[in-house]
Amino acid sequence: MTDILDYCEGQKVVHFDSGETIIPEGARLGKLFILIDGQIEVIRRDTQVTHVDEPGSVFGEMSVLLDMPHSATVKALSEVDCYVIDDALTFLESNSEVAIHLATLLARRLYYTTTYLVDLQQQAEGRRRDLDVVDQILGSLVDAPAEGEPEAAPAAPKRRRVPAKEKK
Repeated sequence: MTDILDYCEGQKVVHFDSGETIIPEGARLGKLFILIDGQIEVIRRDTQVTHVDEPGSVFGEMSVLLDMPHSATVKALSEVDCYVIDDALTFLESNSEVAIHLATLLARRLYYTTTYLVDLQQQAEGRRRDLDVVDQILGSLVDAPAEGEPEAAPAAPKRRRVPAKEKK
């Protein structure tokens, strides 16, 4: 596929200074942003979700496609230049390769999010022992006596959680 930046030639380029908010969480801008240069961060509810510095990265697409307010704030971490597509839906309708690229990106995000949620659910149910190792290591570090202190008496054994279908 031709680089997404090639499809944006002729579109408006906007410069953002480091620290400047590009997209405020909760706003409805109806615009699509494509990173040309610089580094941005995505923040949701005061938590950094990711940072992006790859030219051609797209943001603002969820709000445009779902016709809802932006679910996160996007801020410039450096000097940033972006293509800003004001009429994003028309742009996507007239550039099917960009729309397919965006659909692929969103499908990939959904795949990884679903995989992550399944792993968390399995860990919570005790079916993923490999994920429980981190808890065991952290627990042993927290419970280890400081140098020169006597060892504490062993803790009572943990009770095995019986899944609902095994209870009688």
